[in-house]
Amino acid sequence: MITHAHSVTINVRSLDEAVSFYVDVLGWEKRQDSDEAGMRWLTVAPPGAETAFALSLNDTPNVSFAMGCGISLITDDIDGDVALFERKGVRVKSAPETMPWGDRATWFSDPFGNEFFLVQLAS
Repeated sequence: MITHAHSVTINVRSLDEAVSFYVDVLGWEKRQDSDEAGMRWLTVAPPGAETAFALSLNDTPNVSFAMGCGISLITDDIDGDVALFERKGVRVKSAPETMPWGDRATWFSDPFGNEFFLVQLAS
């Protein structure tokens, strides 16, 4: 029985630039950072999250990237997060809006063009 996702791979052009964005700008934690046999394994995650995000260079061998996959992040204060993101220069696609199913949501992007769906669940 699957209980949760362990990690999701995010394709980036620079691991150090990615850490700067995810840790310093978004306030996430760096969970793992090891370099074994010339391959760096680096994960970040929102504080307290079960699922981590593995940051991988565009040219990492033997790693395939699924196109068309989406990453949704849950927040309890979408307006506050969007305001903070905008102050920090994060590209937010549009103001949060109510989705047809009742949740409020918007999209934001990292510096590498990866897009995330930010959702505040309806009460």
